[in-house]
Amino acid sequence: MRLLISWLILSVAVWVTAAVLPGFHVKGPKSALLVAAIFGVLNFLLGWLLFAVFTVATLGIAWLLAFITRWIINAILLVITDKLTDHLKVDSFGWALGGALVMSLVGTLGEWIVSRAVI
Repeated sequence: MRLLISWLILSVAVWVTAAVLPGFHVKGPKSALLVAAIFGVLNFLLGWLLFAVFTVATLGIAWLLAFITRWIINAILLVITDKLTDHLKVDSFGWALGGALVMSLVGTLGEWIVSRAVI
């Protein structure tokens, strides 16, 4: 159940990001669900690996600056998601960085609201 709720929150985050950023395009609500699923799977499979590579490549600085590192990794994963599906179009890496930031903010807010509702 927790996985389903997280997926729905991520879908809402994708949809809101597409509504707010002009360089971040999603075809519709169903596309937001698909993009969130692909992004979530990529984050699960590649997110930790990219974080480890960044940490080693920067001699541990990436670990100390974990928020910035995760932000850049999420932008990279958004670009990969864009390449894997035609349901998402990100105009540039700059828009991917903005999209990753907005998605993180909306996702964190959504998770916080859901956790407050459960308690």
